[in-house]
Amino acid sequence: MNLDTRYFRADDHGPRLLVTGGVHGDEFEPILAIRRLIRLFTGDDPLVSGSVTFVPVVNENAFYRGHRCAEDGLDLARTCPGRKDGSLTEQTAAALSDLIRTSTHYIDLHTGGTDLSVFPLAGYNLISDPGVLETQRRMARAFNLPVVWGTSANLEGRSLSVARDAKVPAIYCEYLGSATRSSAGVDAYFEGVLNVMAELGMIHRSLPASRVEQVVEDTRPGSGHMQVCHPAPMDGCFEPAVALGDRIEKGQPLGHVLDFTGEVALPVPADESGRVIVLRTFPRVRKGDSAGVILPDLSPA
Repeated sequence: MNLDTRYFRADDHGPRLLVTGGVHGDEFEPILAIRRLIRLFTGDDPLVSGSVTFVPVVNENAFYRGHRCAEDGLDLARTCPGRKDGSLTEQTAAALSDLIRTSTHYIDLHTGGTDLSVFPLAGYNLISDPGVLETQRRMARAFNLPVVWGTSANLEGRSLSVARDAKVPAIYCEYLGSATRSSAGVDAYFEGVLNVMAELGMIHRSLPASRVEQVVEDTRPGSGHMQVCHPAPMDGCFEPAVALGDRIEKGQPLGHVLDFTGEVALPVPADESGRVIVLRTFPRVRKGDSAGVILPDLSPA
């Protein structure tokens, strides 16, 4: 399987940057930002060093379905490095993994999709290689979103786990979601990619004043796995009690899951104190679905 890519090259000596969107089919700001970047580089290519490969929609089948996953039901972000002789998602994961391994730097753009909204952040894995880790820190700060979040490197199946194993410096970014199109998110992703390219010396561009508000590195195993945090205690409708970005204390409810009769309302208490950086916005919830994620109160990186 070949992914639909756009490639721009200045020379063979500089960075080989890969930028992907649409790993999940219900995340739209990355797709639109990358298409805007393609138009920029097609019209007046600003590259002065290296090359850049853009993939606006990695998971085309999922996009046309309007769902997180393709028709085989597999989550691409849990399927890497995939199999070339496997199902549709496994083949897509294998093609994406090949692109990652042949790059020197990687940016993977996401949102909260249909169900969640994510406070704008740039994240990376806390890998053991100090040189790669420091490059990831530089890239994440340069992207210039309010939160920079380093998390455990032990999660498998991700695009970033492929980059980790290939020693390719990589970051992922999140910006809202809720199955909407945020113009601010598209703009932030467009500018953020260009900021990283400037940081890597690929284009001439003055970096803007920093918008980074908070930098946290969480070394606990499994940190960064958003889908397992604060599971719903039953099926029902989730009613949030906080807003995205709010400060919350341990034990305070993120919200309540309401049954269909109006007789039961079970709280989803915060398991630690910190900032709400992910919040469920799609009301229908199944038992075990994540209601939200808290950025913990840890020492800054």
